[in-house]
Amino acid sequence: MTVAKVVQNGDSAASKYSMQDETRNALSHLLKLAKSQIPAKLEQIISSVKFTTSNTGSPYFPCPFKETEAISALKAVEAGVAAGILNLQNEGKSREITVNLEKASCFLFSAYVSTVGGMNKSHPDVKSKLKNTDLLAAQSIQYRRLSANLYETQKPGEYFHIHGSLEATTTLNMIGLDGYRPDMTDYHECIDLIESHVKQFTAAELEEMNAARRQAGVTCMKWEDFKQTSHGQALLQEPPWRLQTLESSSPAAPFPFARSPISKPQILAGIKVLELCRIIAGPSIGRGLAEYGADVLKVTSPHLSDVPFFQVDGNVGKHASDLDLKSPKDRQIFEELLQSADVILDGYRPGCLERLGYGPKQIVELTKHRNRGIVYVAEDCFGHVGEWAGRPGWQQIADCVTGIAWAQGQSMGLDEPVIPPFPMSDYGTGCIGTIAALVGLYKRAKIGGSYFGTTSLCQYDIFLLQLGLYPDEIVQELRGMHDPDFYELRHHDSVDEVGKRALKTMRRVHPELFEEEYFHKSYSRGFDAPVKYLRPVVEIEGTWNGFVRSSRPNGFDPPTWKNWEVDQDMVKDA
Repeated sequence: MTVAKVVQNGDSAASKYSMQDETRNALSHLLKLAKSQIPAKLEQIISSVKFTTSNTGSPYFPCPFKETEAISALKAVEAGVAAGILNLQNEGKSREITVNLEKASCFLFSAYVSTVGGMNKSHPDVKSKLKNTDLLAAQSIQYRRLSANLYETQKPGEYFHIHGSLEATTTLNMIGLDGYRPDMTDYHECIDLIESHVKQFTAAELEEMNAARRQAGVTCMKWEDFKQTSHGQALLQEPPWRLQTLESSSPAAPFPFARSPISKPQILAGIKVLELCRIIAGPSIGRGLAEYGADVLKVTSPHLSDVPFFQVDGNVGKHASDLDLKSPKDRQIFEELLQSADVILDGYRPGCLERLGYGPKQIVELTKHRNRGIVYVAEDCFGHVGEWAGRPGWQQIADCVTGIAWAQGQSMGLDEPVIPPFPMSDYGTGCIGTIAALVGLYKRAKIGGSYFGTTSLCQYDIFLLQLGLYPDEIVQELRGMHDPDFYELRHHDSVDEVGKRALKTMRRVHPELFEEEYFHKSYSRGFDAPVKYLRPVVEIEGTWNGFVRSSRPNGFDPPTWKNWEVDQDMVKDA
C-alpha cells in the first residue's frame, strides 16, 4: 500500500496560511452576520478573545472547509457572552479569555475520540459497556444502518441521500426492500443492493416518496444550486441564530451565581436546564451549558431510540432521566421540574413538542405564575423559516442539501459528492445553540422577559460555506499529506467508514490533536467504567470551565433537581 508523506511546511502554500489570522477573519464575519443577535455591550468582550494554537499552517482535516476557523470563531462568541454574564456580578473587571484551536478542532469530532472502558466508538466490544437505546436495531445491523446513506439515482450524476433515521424499515420498504435481511452482512454487498434499488427512481420521485412517508431524505445539491432554492434564499437572510422575545412582562431575573463545588466560581452555577434532545447537536447545547456549571437534566423517552455511544460524550456533566411525555404521571413530573427550570432545549423537528403541549409559548404559559422568565432554544436540520422548515433531517442531510458533500467530493478529485468526515455540523450547531441560550439568559438578567432561540444544521453549514474554501494549492497539499485510502472513498461510503479513515490519517499527520493533555479521564458510575472525554475549549480567567459529574447513559438518574452529586475525580484539576 502507498503511504502518503507528511509534507513539511517549508515554502508550501500551507506554511503561508495562518490559521490564527483566518480564525480572526472568521470571527469578524460572524460578528457581522449575527450583529442583530449580540447585545452591543458584549461585542468588545468577544473581540478581545485570544486564540492560541501550535499550528504552523496545515489545516487539520482532510477537507476543503475552514472548520477549525469556524468553530473557533463560534467558541469565541460563546466565551465572550459567558464573560459578559460574569461581568454582571463584577462590572468593569477585565479578564483574559482564550480559545484553543487544537481543542476546538477536537470538539468537532469529540464523539470519535471519547472512550468508555478504554474502547472508542468503533471498538467491536464497546456495546458491552453501553445501554441499548438502539431500540429498532437501525444502528447495530449494518444493512439497516446503510438505509441512511448517499446513493446515485436513476439519472447518472444525480445523488440522493436516503435516511432511515433511527427506524430504517420505512425507508427500506419505500425503495422496495425488506426492513430486515439477515443474509446481508457484507458492507459492499449491502451498498450494492440498496443502491440498485435507489437507482430505480429519480431524485424528484424520491423526494415525493420521502414527503409522503415523512422520511429524512434529500437531493444532494451544490452550494450554488442550494442558494437558488427558495429555502436557501430564506436562510441566507437569517443570522446563524435568532433570538425572539416570547414575553416582556417578567421582571429581570439576576443570575444566581451559586456557590461552586470547587474553589473557583462557575458562571452558570445555579442555572437549571431541561434538555429534550437526542443524538449530537441538541445534547451538545446542554453539554456546553454544563461546562459553565449549569445543572443540565437530559430528558428522553424510554420508547424512542438514541445512538448508544453518542451518550458517552454527549451526557458528560449532566443527569439523564427517562420520562414519557404522553403519560399523565410523567407529564406531572416534567411540569414540576419545569417550574425550577431556566432553560429548555428542544432538539426535535418544529412542532413536535408543541403537539405534546410543551412548545415555547406553552412553556411560558405553564411558568408565568412564577414571575420569572424562561429561555427556550430549539435546533433542527432545516431551520425555522423557509419552504422546508419542519422537514426532518440529520447532519448528513444538511451537508447534502447545502453543498457541503459536493464540495468534499470535488476536493478529493471526484465528480461526485462524499459526506465529509465526522458530525462537524452537529457540533457547530450545538455551539450556536449554546450561544443562543447564553444570550437569552443575559437578556433575561438585564431586562427581564422570556426568549425563544432558534438555529439549525443548515445555518451552520451556510456560515461555514460563506467563509470560503481553502485555496486549491492547500487542498492539493492536503491530498499529498493524508492517506491515499481516504481519497479512495466514494459517494456511497458510510459516515462510519469516512470517519474511520479520516481518524486514521489525522492521527498520523496531526498527532498533536490527540495529546493526553486535551482529555480528562474519570470513572462513570452510569457506565461502570472509566470514561475519557475532551476538556473544554474555552478558558476564562478567574473561573473554572469544566464538568463536575461524569457521563452516564440515558435514563440513569431519577427526574429530580435534588441531591446532585459532585464526582471528585472530575474536579481534581480545578
